[in-house]
Amino acid sequence: MSARTTPPIAPRTAGPRAGGSSRALLIRAIVTLLVLAGSTFAVLTSSPTLGLDLRGGTQVVLETQDSATTVADAESTDRALEVLRRRVDALGVAEPTLARSGERRIVVELPGLTEPREAVEIIGRTAQLTIHPVLGIEPDGTAIDGGTESDEGVEPGDLEIDPTTEIVLPDDVGTPLRLGPAALTGESVSAARAQTDPQSGRGWFVTLDFQGEGQDAWAQLTGEAACAPLGDPARRAAIVLDGEVITSPQVNESVPCGVGIIGGSTEITGNFTQEEAFELSALVQGGSLPVPVEVIEQRTVGPSLGAAAIDASVKAIALGVLLTAIFIVAVYRLMGLLAVVALLCYALIAYAALLTVGATITLPGLAGFVLAVGMAVDANVLVYERAREERAVRGRTLPTAVREGFRKAFPAIADSNITTLISAGLLFALASGPVRGFGVTLTIGVLVSFFSALVITRLLAETVARTRIAERHPGITGMNTLGRLRTRLTERESGFLDRPGRWLGVSLLIVVVAGTGLLVRGVNLGVEFTGGRSIQYSTSTTVDAEIAREAVGDAGFPTAVVQRAGDDDIAVRTSPIDDAEQERIRDAIAEVAGGAEVVSDELIGPSLGDELRRNALIALGIALLAQLAYLAIRFRWTFSSGAVAALATNVVVVLGVFAWTGKPLDGVFLAALLTVIGYSVNDSVVVFDRVREMVRAKQGESFSRMAGSAVLQTLPRTVNTGLSTLFVLVALLVIGGDSLSDFALALVLGIVVGTVSTVSVAVPLTIALEQRWPTPVKEPKPPKTGEAERTDGAVV
Repeated sequence: MSARTTPPIAPRTAGPRAGGSSRALLIRAIVTLLVLAGSTFAVLTSSPTLGLDLRGGTQVVLETQDSATTVADAESTDRALEVLRRRVDALGVAEPTLARSGERRIVVELPGLTEPREAVEIIGRTAQLTIHPVLGIEPDGTAIDGGTESDEGVEPGDLEIDPTTEIVLPDDVGTPLRLGPAALTGESVSAARAQTDPQSGRGWFVTLDFQGEGQDAWAQLTGEAACAPLGDPARRAAIVLDGEVITSPQVNESVPCGVGIIGGSTEITGNFTQEEAFELSALVQGGSLPVPVEVIEQRTVGPSLGAAAIDASVKAIALGVLLTAIFIVAVYRLMGLLAVVALLCYALIAYAALLTVGATITLPGLAGFVLAVGMAVDANVLVYERAREERAVRGRTLPTAVREGFRKAFPAIADSNITTLISAGLLFALASGPVRGFGVTLTIGVLVSFFSALVITRLLAETVARTRIAERHPGITGMNTLGRLRTRLTERESGFLDRPGRWLGVSLLIVVVAGTGLLVRGVNLGVEFTGGRSIQYSTSTTVDAEIAREAVGDAGFPTAVVQRAGDDDIAVRTSPIDDAEQERIRDAIAEVAGGAEVVSDELIGPSLGDELRRNALIALGIALLAQLAYLAIRFRWTFSSGAVAALATNVVVVLGVFAWTGKPLDGVFLAALLTVIGYSVNDSVVVFDRVREMVRAKQGESFSRMAGSAVLQTLPRTVNTGLSTLFVLVALLVIGGDSLSDFALALVLGIVVGTVSTVSVAVPLTIALEQRWPTPVKEPKPPKTGEAERTDGAVV
C-alpha cells in the first residue's frame, strides 16, 4: 500500500504519543512566554549603549611602552589607566569610558568630542610631573640644564629631566630659575580642582590635595620656602610638567617659617581666567604616567553622521523585514504568517539580549542585526520544505508532517548555525574597534534565531496544525503541496551533473577572471590595514575633487589622496599625521569650499596597521580551516573538500570584484567576508545533508544522479532563503548610507556567488572525488529478533 493511503497509527501508540506531544507544546509555550516577558521588561527598562560611530565622539587607543625603569605590562598599564582616568575627568567630557584591552592597550572613548586635538595631547602626554624648590635665578640666563645627553636641542615642554639633580628652566615669563631636586612627584597629588569664590572677590584659583608622604613633603618644602623674604625667588615652589614650569607660585606671607602648609591641601591663587584655572588643574590632576603611551589608533565621528547611520539602518531594517514578510507569506501562506510572527518575536528577544549583556551597538553591529533578521528566516524555510515533503509526498497528517519537518531539518539547521558562529567568533577574537560589535551582534542573532525557530515557530506551527480550520482547509497552511518551483524541478532529469568537469571548468574560468583583478589591479587596502589617516569633510559648498586636491597639496601634503565621498563630502587619505596637520588640511579645504567640518576621522598607527592586516589573514585562514575541520567531522572528506573549494571560490570572486572596482578593503569588509564564508557554507551543508540521506537510502544508485536529485530538491530552500536575506541586504545597500554600502555589496555578492558555487563547484568536485574514491558501501542492519519486515508500506 502506498504511503498516501497509510492506515492510521494503532490506538495503543497514539495515546502516549499525543500526550507527550501535548506536554512538549505546553513546555514550549511556558518557555516562550517567560522569554518574551523577560525581553519586554528588558526593553522597557533598559536603554541601548551606542558606540561612538553612532552617537558621535572620539575614540583613542593607547599602547603603553617600556621606559628606562619600568616594563610595560598589565600592572603598569592599569596604573597608567588610573592616571588617564583623572586626566579625562578633568577635561569635563560627559560619560567618558576607559578600559584596558589586552595587556598593554587602553581604549579611551570621549562622547561628543569632535575636536580632539587638545584632549589627545593632554591624554597622551607622558607627563613627568614634579614639584621643586626654587634655589634662585640663574645669573647667566642659561635655561634647560640638567637634562640627559639625549635632550640636547629638545624644547622645554618635551624635556625628560632627572628629578634627583638640579636643573635650570624658564618660568612662565621666561626668567631662568635654578631648581633643586624634586621634592614631590605627581603620585603625591591626589586631586586638583579649579574653583572660584565670587563673594571674596578672589576670582579663579586652583586647589591641590596631597596624599600619603606627599603631605609632609609639601609642608617641608613650603616651610623652607617661607623662610626666604617676600619677593625672593627662593620663596617660590615650581611645578614642572615634562620639563616645563607650568606654575611657580610664591608661598604666602601667612605661612610660618619652618612649619609650612600643613593639612595636605593648598590653594594656588593668581590672576587666572576660568580657562587658565581649568587647564592648570587638568595638567596637575593628570599626574605622571608610570610608563610612556603611544597613540596607535584614533577615530572621530561627527554626530550628524551617527544620526544619519541610525536613521538609514532603521529604514533598511523596516523595509527588509516588510519585503521578507510579504515573500514568506506568499510562499508558505498561513505557516509563513506564523514565521513572520516568530520573526518579530526574534527581533524583540535579540534586541533584549543585546541590552541585557550590555553590548555596545556599533554601526557594523547594526548591520549584523540587519543580516541576522534575514538569516532568521533560514531555519523556518528548512523546516517548511521538509514538512511539505512529509505532507505532499509521504501523505502524513499535517501535525505529523510539521513535527517530522522540525526533526529532519534539525541537523542542517545546527550545521548552518555552527558554521556561522565560527566566523562570528573569529570576528570577536581578531577584529578591533566597531567591527567587534558586528561579531557580538551576529553571535546573539544566530543563537536567538535558533531558539526562535525551534521553540517559538514550532509552538505556533504545531498548535495551528492541530486546529480544525487547518484540518478542514489544509490548502491555507501552505504545506499541502511542494510548491510550483519544487514540482517543476523534481520533474527534471537529475543527470545534469553526470559530467562534473564541465561545471568545474566554467567555475575555474570565473575564478581566473576574478583572480586576474587581484594580480593586475591589486587590492586597495584601507588605512586600517596600511596605517595612516583617513578624514571625511562635509563642505559648505560643492567643491571639485581636483580643486580640493590642489588645496591640500599647497598645504604641504602633495601625496595625499583626495576624492569625492557621497554627495558633497571630500575624503582625504594620508600617511599618519597629527591633529595639528589635520587641522591644516581642514583649513585648506575650508578656504576653497567656504567651510569644512570633520564628519569622520580615522588614524591608524603603522604598527597597528601591520597587526590588523596580519590578523585579517589569520582570520581568513582559520575560517577556512575551521570550516574544513567541522565539515570533515560532519561529512565525509570528499564532501568537506567540495564545500571548502566553494568557499575559496566565493572569497576569490568577492575579492576580485572589489579589486576590479577599486573599492577599499577595511575591517568592515573583513567582517562581510568572514560572514560570507560562514553563511555561504549553509547551502553546501543543506545539499550534502540531503545527499548523505539519499546515499543511505539508495545504495547502489549513481552518486552523480543522487547528487543531482539532492540539488533539485533543495534548490527551492536555497532560493527562498537567499531571497529573504537579499531583501534585507539590498535594502541596506540602497538606503543604508555610504558607511555600509560596501559591506552590503560584499554580502550580496557572497550570497549570490555562494548559491551558484554550491551547484557549480561544491557538488561537482564532490562527485569527481567520489568517482575516484567512492564511499564504502555499508551492509544493511538485519532486523531485530522476532521483528518481521513490513511490506504494506505503512509508516508507524
